[in-house]
Amino acid sequence: MTWRFRSGVVVALWALLAGCAPTATERLGLGPLEVVKQLDITRYTGTWYEIAAFPQRFQQNCTATTATYTLRQDGELDVLNRCRKGSFFGPVDDAEGRARVVNAGEPAKLEVSFFRPFWGDYWVIELGPDYRYAVVGHPSRDYLWILSRSPGMAPETYKGILERLATRGYELERLVKTRHPQSL
Repeated sequence: MTWRFRSGVVVALWALLAGCAPTATERLGLGPLEVVKQLDITRYTGTWYEIAAFPQRFQQNCTATTATYTLRQDGELDVLNRCRKGSFFGPVDDAEGRARVVNAGEPAKLEVSFFRPFWGDYWVIELGPDYRYAVVGHPSRDYLWILSRSPGMAPETYKGILERLATRGYELERLVKTRHPQSL
């Protein structure tokens, strides 16, 4: 068995088991998660720096995390997630995937896949002016990423995002800031 195949099997089993546990949205009795009304997928392409995120097993020991989106001819996006393992000088860890808009009428509701045929929700729930920052969530509210076009974010911008996320029911005590060498 190849590493990629074994990883895909593990992810599939994890997804099945996770489906049995109540999500944050269910536990907290929250309504549906809203997304931004407009998303220009071409403007969204490029490199984003992870400013903060809910820790996920697949990002364990990552620092200096980025996500790069490249528009494909078929309208989907190539995704390259990259981080350094353990430290700023640790080995580079890349994950390549694909993203797609599910419904053209709701362009901020994307799906992403790193192990086809499995796709997961990737919803843009907040987008800054001029696409300088984005907040990505999941309808379960168990996944969250705050992204920026630069490795740092103004404290007042970050604070405002956190305030809005709190009103949406996100458990902000789970949020961990991502370190970047340029933001120290």
